[in-house]
Amino acid sequence: MSVRAILTDIEGTTSSISFVKEVLFPYADQEMAPFLRRHWDTPEVIEQIQAARADSGEALADADSAATLLRRWIAEDRKITALKALQGMIWRAGYENGDYRAHVYPDAAQQLRHWHNQGHELYVYSSGSIAAQQLFFGYSEAGDLTPLFSGYFDTTSGAKQEPESYRRIQAAIGLAAADIVFLSDIEAELDAAREAGLATILLDREGAIADSRHPRVTSFDAIEL
Repeated sequence: MSVRAILTDIEGTTSSISFVKEVLFPYADQEMAPFLRRHWDTPEVIEQIQAARADSGEALADADSAATLLRRWIAEDRKITALKALQGMIWRAGYENGDYRAHVYPDAAQQLRHWHNQGHELYVYSSGSIAAQQLFFGYSEAGDLTPLFSGYFDTTSGAKQEPESYRRIQAAIGLAAADIVFLSDIEAELDAAREAGLATILLDREGAIADSRHPRVTSFDAIEL
């Protein structure tokens, strides 16, 4: 494989799924109502509440009613841009307060640094907001990894299982699709990326997938570009 840019997922790929499920989601759930009460009249929160009203059709007249809806979306693991943006605001406070550091697999941190030093462009594509992605890599257990990345993409580029999303990302990166490899632990996302012309690699960290339509590795160490 010969590529110029690496586009990577986060959960299950560079980082454990358990950190997001067991640390970040519960933290946002716990802090949603008090955060909205404190920041209800700020422009960035007003913008996302207006988007949540449009998505849900609900009035969301006050912080508590909005928090009830948003906490339900968290429980349902909904990939809604307004929710992701508000979660990112809450997570920023947690990171800055030192309440946690983001988990990154050591092999991922090492290879990302190596690829960056080799001159590869690195990008992130996750269902979490761009702000949340930057916080994640900025406050990671491996240190501040944000200088390694050339850009970030989230659901504003489209759903991760739709080929058109990867076409938009490819156009934004400005390279031929074949010059970009997408790394993910979800085969349906890889299918969409491949349909858009990107190279693909499946991260099967548990070694649980016996047969795949994509090249399969169990760690970043095994990836050859």
